[in-house]
Amino acid sequence: MTGKIDEGTADDAVQTDLRFERVAGRRRTTMPSELEADTMPTLTATKPACYWPLPTPEEVFRISVDRYDRMLESGSLGEDDPIELLSGVIVWKMPKNPKHSTVVRRCQRLIEGLIPAGWHVRKEEPVRIPDYDEPEPDLAVIRGDDRLYENQHPGPRDVGLIIEVAESSLTRDRGLKREIYARAGIPAYWVVNLVDRQVESYADPVGGAYPAPKVLSESDSVELIIEGDMAGLISVADLLTRP
Repeated sequence: MTGKIDEGTADDAVQTDLRFERVAGRRRTTMPSELEADTMPTLTATKPACYWPLPTPEEVFRISVDRYDRMLESGSLGEDDPIELLSGVIVWKMPKNPKHSTVVRRCQRLIEGLIPAGWHVRKEEPVRIPDYDEPEPDLAVIRGDDRLYENQHPGPRDVGLIIEVAESSLTRDRGLKREIYARAGIPAYWVVNLVDRQVESYADPVGGAYPAPKVLSESDSVELIIEGDMAGLISVADLLTRP
């Protein structure tokens, strides 16, 4: 597991909107109350004068998945907080609009009707990938039943397929998350791309990277492959909402 975080990852992971002013030749942080006072008379939002510069990858303090789990167990982080651990950085999960939620439900229903015995579908639940990742994919096809995971999250060897439904999260799902799942050896990964109305199917990572994906349009069907066996075909059009 490498410590590299690309520029897109840093943008996703670290965003700070502190406003600064020059006072007597020194930089001073403008407090939120002062910002409110500045804007209250006109009720006009003001663009910050500048932004705190993003740290370089070497400056980022990365949190291990073990430490992240301890923070959740201790209550330092809330279990219901919309966050996940990606490359050692705690990031906000993208908000979900009705279209996203509808497509996730459709995917879940169609996959549950096809997967073989001994597998189940989990929705927005953690997958533990040592040493620095605990994503919460939209859907994951997991080996066994829920009873196996009463005291632990599934790991890479328990995963047959991960699906991310992508609109506002498309850059992250195609980039950082694809890299995480490939390094972990996740055998199959779908990006249900709501922007371009297609499914991008990644499979069989080699050397910690997926080969180029199969890009499937609305007239195509995507193969549902679990542990090397095709469980069925799903029409891409059946996954998507109306244009």
